[in-house]
Amino acid sequence: MQEFYADLHIHIGRTFNGRAVKITGSKTLTLANILETASARKGLDIIGIIDCHSPEVIEEMAWMMEQGLLKELEQGGLRYQETTLIPGSEIEIYDENCLGPIHVLAYFPTLNLMREFSTWMSNHMKNIHLSSQRIYCDARTLQQKVYELSGLFIPAHVFTPFKSLFGKGVQRSLTEVFDPQLIDAIELGLSSDTYMVNNIKELQAYPFVSNSDAHSLGKIAREYQKLRLTDANFSELQLALQEQQGRAITANYGLNPLLGKYHQTVCAKCGEQLDNMTTVCPKCNSTQIIKGVALRIQELSEQLVNQRVRPPYIHQVPLDFIPGLGPKMMDRLVNAFGTEMNILHRISLKQLEQIVPQKIAKMIDLARTGQLAIKVGGGGIYGKIQSE
Repeated sequence: MQEFYADLHIHIGRTFNGRAVKITGSKTLTLANILETASARKGLDIIGIIDCHSPEVIEEMAWMMEQGLLKELEQGGLRYQETTLIPGSEIEIYDENCLGPIHVLAYFPTLNLMREFSTWMSNHMKNIHLSSQRIYCDARTLQQKVYELSGLFIPAHVFTPFKSLFGKGVQRSLTEVFDPQLIDAIELGLSSDTYMVNNIKELQAYPFVSNSDAHSLGKIAREYQKLRLTDANFSELQLALQEQQGRAITANYGLNPLLGKYHQTVCAKCGEQLDNMTTVCPKCNSTQIIKGVALRIQELSEQLVNQRVRPPYIHQVPLDFIPGLGPKMMDRLVNAFGTEMNILHRISLKQLEQIVPQKIAKMIDLARTGQLAIKVGGGGIYGKIQSE
């Protein structure tokens, strides 16, 4: 068994022809750039690109396979240099059982199965070319189709206030919308962690994944997980989610939830951070309140006697959050140590101090274990690292 690092939620901003996929994604967030960044700079072993249903993305993957740039693995996934791509799709569900829209993730082992899924979705969707589009069928029908095509099904960023399972989608339980037997994992999202949500009874059945939801190249691996596998491929990932044959998620790495942009309850009009019980903003008198993730989790939790034993969730601040660590200094670190995964997991403080100023080296070391001082985020605005 070996250790592998995986970020399973990365968007595509544009196709190789310049067509928009994730409209809010960076124009530089192309398939080729993602693969090169994830492999050469970030040092990720597995990535999930969740806009692979888009026909032009499928066409580009097929072309890269023909050119020998991507190799389809016997056990699923497409290998690029040292990194395995798991083709995926983010989909919006809003059927008659939903209180609000819910985003979900589906992953498939081969390009042909991804293509088949895309063709099927095109009959239930207005624009198959775009990311995160609404599908006009019920959630259980979608789950069953993913299962039929040997896929994995994961509700996305489940506690964020908008377009998520518990943020807007259901009153209390995922069974209001989903078949609980056809869920492979739960994606926590940027404003929550294992420790916050471990008293939600129905989630005890599922492993937790932590992913970046990257809309730009720099945000890849903002959150990720460490896996114990024999190799980086789809079958091994599936076994890890099922915790079978010794495969497992052994650690989650992510932002301290206080940095998440939806952690705290805030006024939607002026952005004032509010006490969880406040219904009228004391600053502007608005009643438009965005409920924070922390409060929503509290509403869903109960005191459990027997909690599922889970891997540690390590509060790690991404390198690009660190004050004073600019692009040129970051390039020096990558040139010296190879990848960001090396910097975060394998390089000592003493080695860092040989490349960057002592103050920056110390902040990187503290960031690796989540010990930097934080200003709380909320209302769509990320929290901040305090440099002093």
